[in-house]
Amino acid sequence: MDEKDWQILLAVYEEKSLTAAAQKLYISQPALTYRLKQIEERFDIQIFVKGRRQLKFTAAGEHLVQYARKMVLELKKLKDQLQDLQQQVSGELRLGVSISFADYELPDLLKRFHDCYPNVQFNVHTDWSVRVFERLLAEEDHICIIRGNYDWNDGKILMGVDEVCIVSKEPISLQDLPSLPRIRHQSGPDTKKIVEQWWQEHFTHPPYISMEVGNLETCKKMVLKGLGYGILPRYALQEKDLEEGLFIHPLTVADGKPVLRKLWAFYREDDLHLSVVRAFVDFLKQHYNAC
Repeated sequence: MDEKDWQILLAVYEEKSLTAAAQKLYISQPALTYRLKQIEERFDIQIFVKGRRQLKFTAAGEHLVQYARKMVLELKKLKDQLQDLQQQVSGELRLGVSISFADYELPDLLKRFHDCYPNVQFNVHTDWSVRVFERLLAEEDHICIIRGNYDWNDGKILMGVDEVCIVSKEPISLQDLPSLPRIRHQSGPDTKKIVEQWWQEHFTHPPYISMEVGNLETCKKMVLKGLGYGILPRYALQEKDLEEGLFIHPLTVADGKPVLRKLWAFYREDDLHLSVVRAFVDFLKQHYNAC
């Protein structure tokens, strides 16, 4: 088996469909099927069986997938080490980033870093914070940038702290919230939990959800049009939004303290031997005045 076989096994396992896996890998389905047959013949096993809706992997197939995942990870580490043997800071930097940070801050951050280290290639994966954290645990990324509270006992940088706010076009009374139209945006499970806990602490009735929108920006635009209130992080409000006359009410807990979300960069201290990781960690510490 080689790297192409590993990628095929992982794609088929993740997609549970030969058609979807072939599309993901940009190869024809017959070519993919032929490669899988070769693997089965080589090891004298059956990798999967076809279910009514998706492929189901056999015990031998599951074992082979675990091997492929391990080999892909080891190959990434080898490439990192070989690239690091060069005199200059270069190579691939694998980043996992929360969707919100990617939307608002990541482009400028990476541009500044690239200006300093033009020989670095970025491999960026964006998702909800909890999924980005899972990728770090699986050693798929060098560094993850996420919001929330996570149990991480290795390298970390506190990049910022942000309030969660009720935002409206007109003044509103918080006690009237259950009867007022709320515009809810899609968010990660950790953010949903924070907002739901706050609501349950203050109200016995569920919110009146008048709209479900896909992201923070759409929610903010609806609020600016006076179509309802939203619950948004403070970082989503730009200076031009504040000039529109939005009313902002920070969420507070029972003792009056604001509901805050911390922005973290997590990494492994062991990865600092890679010049590209060390350079980016130092860059983040300098940029965010971290210790």
